[in-house]
Amino acid sequence: MLTDHWHLTPDVEDLLTRAGDFLRSRPALHTTPLTDIEKLRLPGAGPSVLGRLETGGEVRAVCYLTPRGRLGVTPLTADDAGALAARLAADGHSPAQVVADRDTAGAFASAWREHTGATPELFWHTHLYRLGTLTPPRPHPEGRAQVAGAAERDLVVAWCREFCVEVGEQPSIDLIDAGDWTRSRFGDRHFTFWRTPDGTPVSMAAVTSVTGGMVRVDPVYTPARHRGHGNAGAVTAAVSRAALHAGATDVVLFADPANPTSNALYQRLGYVRLTDCAGYRFAYDVAYDGQAAG
Repeated sequence: MLTDHWHLTPDVEDLLTRAGDFLRSRPALHTTPLTDIEKLRLPGAGPSVLGRLETGGEVRAVCYLTPRGRLGVTPLTADDAGALAARLAADGHSPAQVVADRDTAGAFASAWREHTGATPELFWHTHLYRLGTLTPPRPHPEGRAQVAGAAERDLVVAWCREFCVEVGEQPSIDLIDAGDWTRSRFGDRHFTFWRTPDGTPVSMAAVTSVTGGMVRVDPVYTPARHRGHGNAGAVTAAVSRAALHAGATDVVLFADPANPTSNALYQRLGYVRLTDCAGYRFAYDVAYDGQAAG
């Protein structure tokens, strides 16, 4: 295995200097690492562990362990995932979860169980789409897209919480309820409402800032009372178009495989399925104290 080829550092700027070009080389596939690592650059982000996999001086993969224990990884072979698990276990790290493309997440979860005895549980599975040719929705609802203003923050927060309740995203609910909006995954997003002709907000979509040429649309939410009128398609098309105008080369979004309505909508708008992603959380035996098993 390639354990010796994993180089770990606590320095996010060092990682970006050495591996930034690699991350930007496939911005759609690397959407989550690009945005997560950017957050780790912010003041007060807390200690993290970042790594790069090199062969012959060429970066082939990147990993990062956030202060809250989420391990993110770019695509790996099974052997490389095993090598990463061995290195993290040997260094005494104990991630709470791993999020990556489906094959990588599964390979790491299996290797982590072998090294630590931790039990992995699948908690997240999603399709990743990349925008091809944007196709406006037909029929198109009356109304207009408008960026959410500061005075509408309470409505944005309320709708994000409603979204989290529907998808079962408890960590974000906890942060919102604690008044810690900025630490939630929505705190750095740019929100847009779709408004009816009389100005009533009926749907909402958010985007990340352009990072490495990539923008991710997340979340898209329409309250139940306003569904079935094309509002979600209209606001998704609007923020996608705005992202392209802002210079994005890759516009991506995630879609729940269990929601055929949203998957069909995004495909009609021109989004093309790129890959599947998955997340596993780990349950540790009380005997495991962050040291490698065996």
